[in-house]
Amino acid sequence: MTGRPAPAVRPPSLRVWLGLMAAFAALVVVVLGVRYADEGEPGMVDARVSAAVDGVGPPWRNVARALDFSGEPVGAATLVGAAVTGCLLLRRPRAAVLVVTGVGMAVGAATLLKHLVGRTIHGDNLSYPSGHTAFFTALALVVALLATRRRGRDGLGLGRTAGTLLVLAAALVAGAAMGWAQVALGAHYPTDVLGGWCTALAVIPATAWLVDRTADAGRRERR
Repeated sequence: MTGRPAPAVRPPSLRVWLGLMAAFAALVVVVLGVRYADEGEPGMVDARVSAAVDGVGPPWRNVARALDFSGEPVGAATLVGAAVTGCLLLRRPRAAVLVVTGVGMAVGAATLLKHLVGRTIHGDNLSYPSGHTAFFTALALVVALLATRRRGRDGLGLGRTAGTLLVLAAALVAGAAMGWAQVALGAHYPTDVLGGWCTALAVIPATAWLVDRTADAGRRERR
Protein backbone atom coordinates (compact mmCIF):
# COMPACT_ATOMS: atom_id res chain seq x y z
CA MET A 1 0.00 0.00 0.00
CA THR A 2 1.22 3.47 -0.86
CA GLY A 3 -1.16 5.21 1.52
CA ARG A 4 -3.20 8.27 0.90
CA PRO A 5 -1.25 10.86 -1.12
CA ALA A 6 -0.35 14.08 0.64
CA PRO A 7 -2.50 17.04 -0.43
CA ALA A 8 -0.99 19.33 -3.05
CA VAL A 9 0.22 22.69 -1.80
CA ARG A 10 -1.31 24.45 -4.80
CA PRO A 11 -5.10 24.33 -4.60
CA PRO A 12 -6.46 23.33 -8.04
CA SER A 13 -8.90 26.23 -8.05
CA LEU A 14 -6.09 28.76 -7.58
CA ARG A 15 -3.40 27.40 -9.90
CA VAL A 16 -4.10 29.67 -12.86
CA TRP A 17 -4.48 32.73 -10.65
CA LEU A 18 -1.27 31.95 -8.78
CA GLY A 19 0.61 31.58 -12.06
CA LEU A 20 -0.62 34.93 -13.35
CA MET A 21 0.22 36.59 -10.04
CA ALA A 22 3.74 35.17 -10.09
CA ALA A 23 4.35 36.33 -13.66
CA PHE A 24 3.16 39.87 -12.99
CA ALA A 25 5.13 40.08 -9.73
CA ALA A 26 8.30 38.91 -11.48
CA LEU A 27 7.80 41.64 -14.10
CA VAL A 28 7.50 44.28 -11.37
CA VAL A 29 10.69 43.04 -9.71
CA VAL A 30 12.60 43.30 -12.99
CA VAL A 31 11.22 46.74 -13.90
CA LEU A 32 12.04 48.20 -10.49
CA GLY A 33 15.45 46.54 -10.49
CA VAL A 34 16.34 48.09 -13.82
CA ARG A 35 14.97 51.47 -12.77
CA TYR A 36 16.98 51.68 -9.54
CA ALA A 37 20.11 49.76 -10.54
CA ASP A 38 23.31 51.14 -9.02
CA GLU A 39 21.51 54.07 -7.39
CA GLY A 40 22.06 55.25 -3.84
CA GLU A 41 19.33 57.84 -3.45
CA PRO A 42 15.58 57.63 -2.93
CA GLY A 43 13.28 58.24 -5.87
CA MET A 44 10.46 60.77 -5.82
CA VAL A 45 7.93 58.19 -4.60
CA ASP A 46 10.40 56.91 -2.00
CA ALA A 47 10.92 60.40 -0.61
CA ARG A 48 7.21 61.11 -0.27
CA VAL A 49 6.35 57.81 1.39
CA SER A 50 9.37 57.86 3.68
CA ALA A 51 8.53 61.37 4.85
CA ALA A 52 5.16 60.11 6.04
CA VAL A 53 6.38 57.11 8.05
CA ASP A 54 10.08 57.58 8.76
CA GLY A 55 11.21 58.23 12.30
CA VAL A 56 8.15 57.01 14.20
CA GLY A 57 8.37 57.21 17.97
CA PRO A 58 7.34 54.82 20.74
CA PRO A 59 5.36 52.68 21.04
CA TRP A 60 5.17 52.20 17.26
CA ARG A 61 8.92 52.15 16.91
CA ASN A 62 9.01 49.19 19.28
CA VAL A 63 6.45 47.44 17.08
CA ALA A 64 8.63 48.13 14.05
CA ARG A 65 11.67 46.71 15.82
CA ALA A 66 9.75 43.58 16.80
CA LEU A 67 8.69 43.03 13.19
CA ASP A 68 12.24 43.66 12.02
CA PHE A 69 13.54 41.07 14.52
CA SER A 70 11.18 38.46 13.06
CA GLY A 71 13.11 38.77 9.81
CA GLU A 72 16.52 38.42 11.47
CA PRO A 73 18.15 34.95 11.62
CA VAL A 74 16.95 34.02 15.13
CA GLY A 75 13.44 35.37 14.67
CA ALA A 76 13.09 33.92 11.19
CA ALA A 77 14.30 30.49 12.27
CA THR A 78 11.78 30.52 15.13
CA LEU A 79 8.88 31.38 12.82
CA VAL A 80 9.90 28.83 10.20
CA GLY A 81 10.31 26.16 12.87
CA ALA A 82 6.86 26.90 14.26
CA ALA A 83 5.33 26.79 10.77
CA VAL A 84 7.00 23.48 9.94
CA THR A 85 5.85 21.99 13.24
CA GLY A 86 2.30 23.12 12.55
CA CYS A 87 2.37 21.59 9.06
CA LEU A 88 3.59 18.26 10.40
CA LEU A 89 0.98 18.22 13.17
CA LEU A 90 -1.69 18.83 10.53
CA ARG A 91 -0.19 16.02 8.43
CA ARG A 92 0.76 18.31 5.58
CA PRO A 93 4.31 17.20 4.71
CA ARG A 94 4.33 18.99 1.37
CA ALA A 95 3.43 22.24 3.09
CA ALA A 96 6.30 21.69 5.53
CA VAL A 97 8.67 21.26 2.59
CA LEU A 98 7.26 24.41 0.98
CA VAL A 99 7.83 26.40 4.17
CA VAL A 100 11.54 25.58 4.11
CA THR A 101 12.19 25.63 0.38
CA GLY A 102 9.80 28.44 -0.53
CA VAL A 103 10.87 30.83 2.20
CA GLY A 104 14.51 29.92 1.65
CA MET A 105 14.28 30.53 -2.10
CA ALA A 106 12.47 33.84 -1.61
CA VAL A 107 15.20 35.09 0.72
CA GLY A 108 17.88 33.66 -1.55
CA ALA A 109 16.38 35.37 -4.59
CA ALA A 110 16.23 38.68 -2.72
CA THR A 111 19.87 38.33 -1.69
CA LEU A 112 20.97 37.52 -5.25
CA LEU A 113 18.99 40.44 -6.65
CA LYS A 114 20.61 42.83 -4.19
CA HIS A 115 24.01 42.03 -5.66
CA LEU A 116 22.74 42.15 -9.24
CA VAL A 117 20.87 45.44 -8.88
CA GLY A 118 23.42 47.17 -6.68
CA ARG A 119 21.09 49.75 -5.16
CA THR A 120 22.38 51.08 -1.84
CA ILE A 121 21.14 52.94 1.23
CA HIS A 122 23.13 54.59 4.03
CA GLY A 123 26.40 54.30 2.18
CA ASP A 124 27.17 50.91 0.69
CA ASN A 125 24.36 48.81 2.23
CA LEU A 126 22.61 46.88 -0.54
CA SER A 127 18.88 47.55 -0.34
CA TYR A 128 16.88 46.29 -3.34
CA PRO A 129 14.81 44.22 -2.79
CA SER A 130 13.98 44.02 0.91
CA GLY A 131 14.84 40.55 2.18
CA HIS A 132 12.82 41.05 5.36
CA THR A 133 9.69 41.83 3.35
CA ALA A 134 10.31 38.90 1.02
CA PHE A 135 10.67 36.55 3.99
CA PHE A 136 7.59 37.71 5.89
CA THR A 137 5.39 37.74 2.79
CA ALA A 138 6.61 34.32 1.67
CA LEU A 139 5.86 32.78 5.06
CA ALA A 140 2.39 34.35 5.11
CA LEU A 141 1.68 33.02 1.61
CA VAL A 142 2.63 29.47 2.57
CA VAL A 143 0.41 29.59 5.65
CA ALA A 144 -2.45 31.00 3.57
CA LEU A 145 -2.07 28.26 0.95
CA LEU A 146 -2.23 25.68 3.73
CA ALA A 147 -5.39 27.30 5.09
CA THR A 148 -7.08 27.16 1.68
CA ARG A 149 -6.79 23.36 1.80
CA ARG A 150 -8.62 23.17 5.13
CA ARG A 151 -11.39 20.61 4.77
CA GLY A 152 -14.90 21.68 5.62
CA ARG A 153 -18.05 19.63 6.02
CA ASP A 154 -18.14 18.93 2.30
CA GLY A 155 -14.63 17.47 2.43
CA LEU A 156 -13.27 20.19 0.17
CA GLY A 157 -11.01 23.15 0.70
CA LEU A 158 -11.96 26.78 0.25
CA GLY A 159 -13.43 27.75 -3.10
CA ARG A 160 -11.73 29.92 -5.70
CA THR A 161 -13.09 33.25 -4.49
CA ALA A 162 -12.53 32.62 -0.77
CA GLY A 163 -9.13 31.07 -1.40
CA THR A 164 -8.01 33.96 -3.59
CA LEU A 165 -9.15 36.53 -1.05
CA LEU A 166 -7.37 34.69 1.76
CA VAL A 167 -4.07 34.42 -0.12
CA LEU A 168 -4.25 38.04 -1.28
CA ALA A 169 -5.14 39.32 2.19
CA ALA A 170 -2.30 37.36 3.81
CA ALA A 171 0.21 38.72 1.30
CA LEU A 172 -1.03 42.30 1.67
CA VAL A 173 -1.09 42.29 5.46
CA ALA A 174 2.31 40.65 5.83
CA GLY A 175 3.96 42.78 3.17
CA ALA A 176 2.45 46.01 4.46
CA ALA A 177 3.39 45.28 8.06
CA MET A 178 7.01 44.37 7.39
CA GLY A 179 7.35 47.01 4.69
CA TRP A 180 6.15 49.71 7.06
CA ALA A 181 8.63 48.54 9.69
CA GLN A 182 11.55 48.63 7.25
CA VAL A 183 10.73 52.12 6.00
CA ALA A 184 9.94 53.43 9.49
CA LEU A 185 13.31 52.20 10.75
CA GLY A 186 15.07 53.69 7.73
CA ALA A 187 16.39 50.29 6.64
CA HIS A 188 14.87 50.38 3.15
CA TYR A 189 13.31 52.64 0.57
CA PRO A 190 9.59 52.03 -0.09
CA THR A 191 10.39 50.70 -3.58
CA ASP A 192 12.79 48.19 -1.97
CA VAL A 193 9.83 46.97 0.06
CA LEU A 194 7.65 46.66 -3.04
CA GLY A 195 10.40 44.69 -4.73
CA GLY A 196 10.69 42.33 -1.76
CA TRP A 197 6.94 41.84 -1.67
CA CYS A 198 6.81 41.01 -5.36
CA THR A 199 9.80 38.69 -5.02
CA ALA A 200 7.81 36.53 -2.61
CA LEU A 201 4.73 36.67 -4.85
CA ALA A 202 6.82 35.41 -7.74
CA VAL A 203 8.85 32.75 -5.91
CA ILE A 204 6.25 31.01 -3.73
CA PRO A 205 3.85 29.90 -6.54
CA ALA A 206 6.81 28.67 -8.59
CA THR A 207 8.25 26.77 -5.63
CA ALA A 208 4.83 25.31 -4.79
CA TRP A 209 4.57 24.02 -8.37
CA LEU A 210 8.02 22.45 -8.05
CA VAL A 211 7.20 20.81 -4.70
CA ASP A 212 3.98 19.29 -6.07
CA ARG A 213 5.62 18.14 -9.29
CA THR A 214 8.55 16.52 -7.47
CA ALA A 215 6.31 14.80 -4.90
CA ASP A 216 3.92 13.50 -7.56
CA ALA A 217 6.79 12.17 -9.66
CA GLY A 218 8.27 10.39 -6.64
CA ARG A 219 4.92 8.83 -5.78
CA ARG A 220 4.48 7.51 -9.33
CA GLU A 221 7.94 5.94 -9.23
CA ARG A 222 7.12 4.09 -6.00
CA ARG A 223 4.02 2.45 -7.46
